[in-house]
Amino acid sequence: TTDEDYVKWTQWIFLQLYKTGLASQSMATVNWCAGLGTVLSNEEVINGLSERGDFPVERLPLRQWVLKITDYADTLEEGLEGMDWPSGTLSAQKQWIGKSVGCSIDFDVKGMESEKVSVFTTRADTLMGVTYVTLAPEHPLVSSVTSPEQKESVDEYVKTTSSRSDLDRTSAKEKTGIFTGGYAIHPLTGDSVPIWIGDYVLGSYGTGAVMAVPAHDERDYEFAQKFGLDIKWVVDPVKGEHDRDAGAYTAPGVSVNSGEFDGLKTAKAIKNVTYKLNEMNKGGAVTTYKLRDWVFSRQRYWGEPIPIYFPVLFPEGVDPATQDPKMEGCEHTIDYDTPFAVEESELPLKLPEMDDFKPGDDPAGCLARAKDWRYFQKDNDPKWYARETNTMPQWAGSCWYYFRFTDPKNAEAAFGATADEAWMPVDLYVGGAEHAVLHLLYARFWHRVLFDLGYTKHKEPFKKLVHQGMILGTDGEKMSKSRGNVVNPDDIVNAQGADALRLYEMFMGPLEAVKPWQTSQVSGVVRFQNKLYSVVKAAVNSDAAMDDETEKILHKTMKKVTEDIESMGFNTAISALMVLTNHLLGLKDQVPKEAAEKLALMVSPMAPHLGEECWNMLGHEDSLAYHPWVEYKEELCVDNTIKMGVQVNGKSRGEIEIAKDASQEDAMEEAMKQAKVSAQLDGKDIKKVIFVPGRILNIVAK
Repeated sequence: TTDEDYVKWTQWIFLQLYKTGLASQSMATVNWCAGLGTVLSNEEVINGLSERGDFPVERLPLRQWVLKITDYADTLEEGLEGMDWPSGTLSAQKQWIGKSVGCSIDFDVKGMESEKVSVFTTRADTLMGVTYVTLAPEHPLVSSVTSPEQKESVDEYVKTTSSRSDLDRTSAKEKTGIFTGGYAIHPLTGDSVPIWIGDYVLGSYGTGAVMAVPAHDERDYEFAQKFGLDIKWVVDPVKGEHDRDAGAYTAPGVSVNSGEFDGLKTAKAIKNVTYKLNEMNKGGAVTTYKLRDWVFSRQRYWGEPIPIYFPVLFPEGVDPATQDPKMEGCEHTIDYDTPFAVEESELPLKLPEMDDFKPGDDPAGCLARAKDWRYFQKDNDPKWYARETNTMPQWAGSCWYYFRFTDPKNAEAAFGATADEAWMPVDLYVGGAEHAVLHLLYARFWHRVLFDLGYTKHKEPFKKLVHQGMILGTDGEKMSKSRGNVVNPDDIVNAQGADALRLYEMFMGPLEAVKPWQTSQVSGVVRFQNKLYSVVKAAVNSDAAMDDETEKILHKTMKKVTEDIESMGFNTAISALMVLTNHLLGLKDQVPKEAAEKLALMVSPMAPHLGEECWNMLGHEDSLAYHPWVEYKEELCVDNTIKMGVQVNGKSRGEIEIAKDASQEDAMEEAMKQAKVSAQLDGKDIKKVIFVPGRILNIVAK
């Protein structure tokens, strides 16, 4: 993805997003770490410090490029229907999108006619139970609703919480907060409701404010208990009673203490409250999403340069032709409100050569130091321009690489219509579960935009998704250098060959399972390889005919391996090949050549070197890759006889082999030939016979 030919088309896709209004600048509150010189994700901030290096982290508003993925929220959720993906991944994407149908409610601010606090809730039926309103510390109304008496305390609290990440705040067991001294007005009762600030409310989610109903929300209940706030119960269970000392009652029920809404069940109460708010112009039905727009800027060197530039402005009356913003002391500003797109013919926009590309303490990024690259003039134009110094995130290149795979040498387009028609969508995507949300969601977003713009005929990129399980160290822990449990595959290849490594990896268990590595067990598949080689060697000069038993085992194996490879059940496919190999090994020098050829073909996807070697030994000059896959006959895969357990008085006494459609009389006849069965019946009268065809024969005797 760092190849310049690839970067060109990544930048081209960004320009399509920009031209359609899906890429824009925004002042976003981010986790800025001056010590590392970059913006950190919420997951990378712990207790106000960077996870790496323990440097202080500040929540700052920075100019960022943002992709409006929220415009595609409904489309991305609807696209999940019918996809052959793991259910957990489908659920994770739906939860990340977080579509929620509910009600917006406006609380006027007491003493401030033009201001209101807007909240969103899925439980409008609990509105009569609101006893306080909570704002996020970064909510824009915090300073204006705070009373003079509370200003100093509130400012200190906001400063303290500003260094903590969203994840840190929401995951903290203990809630913190402070009273602003201000009040909101309840939209239905007109009562005064105190306005608090709480760190469990996030400015980046929803409206940045919540109506607190401590009787029916666990977080609100904990907050109210800690600060001694009122708790008003407005929902009771339909049946039975709720122990109010045990905590909040959050389930649906029936409205109480709610005036005109008393006696209504939850669904009806939600509908009626929402309708009344809409009539009063105090709110109404609304759909919201947890999904946030994608902050696309990074302040590091490694990343695709964003193909945007801006005018450089000089003091009034100064002739730009006499200025050079690359020089120290040249007074100028960059007009970020007037972005220009780089011409597509000028792509790729390459990174500058830099001796020092370490992050700095400038939020503009290290590219801001590359002044010869950043500032430029156009031909015959005295005006100066400045390039964007943020770069794209690592997700950019990985959003569309599958398209480039279909048409990697195309110099005229990211991919052509013929390639799209021939290869897309991707039939099978195998990737780790850690990509369940971000990468896969971002790729689907870019893909859907390209679909809407007419560049692909396919709405979704990946038809089938499979998550491979992680291979752990021999100690059952995730491999890492710090644990000293890393297994170097090169060592296995050097000692026992690449085929042995591949076979063991696939034989360890189901593809999706998490499995511990055991080097000592690799010898087991090496023995299998040696047996298979011996079978083929025996067949080289053999003219033995195929007996019925061998033919049936061969066709069953061909069916099993074919179906298992299709379903990615490699471990059971290898197991079936082991069974066939052991059977053929028992034939000694009477191995049919046809069976050996089929065996070589079937093992080749898992052990290609072994497969090719055996294929060559059997007299074939061309690679087996050019030979058709094995074909089985369905009628030879069906057993005509079955094995059935025999019980006497409920205890197992033997096993018989009979025809699939054998009668009870046939089964009894075979059972009586079993010494253990006849011994148990000697001198006894048979009182009852329980016969379940194909399952069991139970003889009751006294």
